[in-house]
Amino acid sequence: MAGLLKGKVAIVTGAGRGIGRGEALILAREGAKVVVNDLGGSFDGAGKKHEPADEVVKEIREMGGEAVPNYDDVSNFQAAKRIIDTAIESFGKLDVLVNNAGILRDRMIFNMTEEEWDSVINVHLKGTFNCTRHACAYWREESKAGKPVAGRIINTSSDAGLLYNPGQSNYGAAKAGITAFTLIVAKEMARYGVTANVIVPMARTRLTTDATPSLKPLMSTPEEMTKKYGYDVLDPSSIAPLVAYLASDEAKDITGQVIRVVGGNIWVLQSWTSIGPISKKGFLTPEEIGPKLRELLAKLTPREEMLSILMKLQ
Repeated sequence: MAGLLKGKVAIVTGAGRGIGRGEALILAREGAKVVVNDLGGSFDGAGKKHEPADEVVKEIREMGGEAVPNYDDVSNFQAAKRIIDTAIESFGKLDVLVNNAGILRDRMIFNMTEEEWDSVINVHLKGTFNCTRHACAYWREESKAGKPVAGRIINTSSDAGLLYNPGQSNYGAAKAGITAFTLIVAKEMARYGVTANVIVPMARTRLTTDATPSLKPLMSTPEEMTKKYGYDVLDPSSIAPLVAYLASDEAKDITGQVIRVVGGNIWVLQSWTSIGPISKKGFLTPEEIGPKLRELLAKLTPREEMLSILMKLQ
């Protein structure tokens, strides 16, 4: 067992499969004791099973680590508190929270039902709030009691929230909301010794294959990726090293950042930036705004070009 996170206690939500599984495993390999949370549902949130969380706990224990399962639903406020309490009751404290749990229910806006909207927002955005809120309350109380706090929050956004995929207004809105939420939490919790960062991962998971058939051609097979790049760029475990670093004491001064990761490629993303101003002394008229606004819009990087830049790998 490595030691970057020796003595730490971590929670990973949605840790039974895909990216979350890889995150839980690497945190354990680096010495953390891990709460493996997973409801065990399908990619659209239906159903419940204990097996996904139990299997990851078994893997961690077999490699000499410490882990316990938790099957609570992150979208339920009180259930989310039980996830936080599981770490404290099982291992005596909490140091790291990785909010990864998610579902997809894609639909064009004119066909989307209220339930499809609510369910995705509830798991992603509300679920991230629920767990973060209870963890932050714990860390604040620890800090007020004079105890040392080195809390780490790592939340999960998506290209859907940055590049605006059609058919994913619910998912994209949730992921964009998570980004803004996290950057605000980073400011609120800085005084208590807590960092909060956002990762924007891209990998081959149920959400990018089974749930999103349109993305399947882009995902390629492990064999195709290995032939092209020399390794499987879209292996979900490739996201985990960044999470392990952000969870460590080495990253104590990194907070309020949005970091995109695909395979061995990492981009640090910057928030909204101004292309340029339109200004005059006094109010602008509609006639004045039109041509000047179009001049600025012409300077924008087209979505397709931006996507090409972000998709350029090694």
